[in-house]
Amino acid sequence: MRKGAFVAGLVVFLFCSTVLAQKAEVTVSLNEAFFDALLESVFQNFDPLEFTIADGGINHEAAEARRTSVSRFERASSFAFQRPTGHSKFCKESVKILREMNGVRTAVRFRDGKIVVPLAFSGNYAPPFVGCVEFAGWAETNIDLEFDRDGQRLVGRARVLNVNLNGTGGVGGTVIARLIQRSIDKKLNPIEIIRLDKLSFAFPVRNGTLRMKPLAARPELAAGLLNIHVTYEFLKG
Repeated sequence: MRKGAFVAGLVVFLFCSTVLAQKAEVTVSLNEAFFDALLESVFQNFDPLEFTIADGGINHEAAEARRTSVSRFERASSFAFQRPTGHSKFCKESVKILREMNGVRTAVRFRDGKIVVPLAFSGNYAPPFVGCVEFAGWAETNIDLEFDRDGQRLVGRARVLNVNLNGTGGVGGTVIARLIQRSIDKKLNPIEIIRLDKLSFAFPVRNGTLRMKPLAARPELAAGLLNIHVTYEFLKG
């Protein structure tokens, strides 16, 4: 009888150990409509995102490239240029992300295994010897996803591929693209998408609680979808 009780106890112990060691994967799917609704709500309820594009230590070679490009930009552009007397202190030197600019809307799209984000914007900056230059357009941007194991979070990094300026035939876009990318790297990247500690769940069971602890997140891009696969382990208490 004691032997039977021992065997039964061993079976229960092994069964519980197996349960405690089990892992599962939960998938969260986000489509383009979700991001459209999210962005619409953000732009309706909050001020547009705005960040500085001041030089912040740009080197002399880059500054010279800016002077050359801005000269071409100025000749080709249909924008009005403000030339403050003596100094650029009147120029805010910032870029503002807009919901839409000339028919191009800020959005999140999934194309060919990539996250494509057109960013509509307007702004101004003060090149050397020119004054305050106003600009507007949209930026072709990709978002690269990665799992930050140390921080236990899924993050994205925005990369500006190209900038299309209104009324310039593309002239000056390279300069603005560098300024915007540097500002994004400084102010926004990395973009936190999900923190795993926010995805923990607990289920009451008989004589205790079973907790689902997230271990990792793996992004996967499908047709029109961002699938986030979260790996969980089951723990007692």
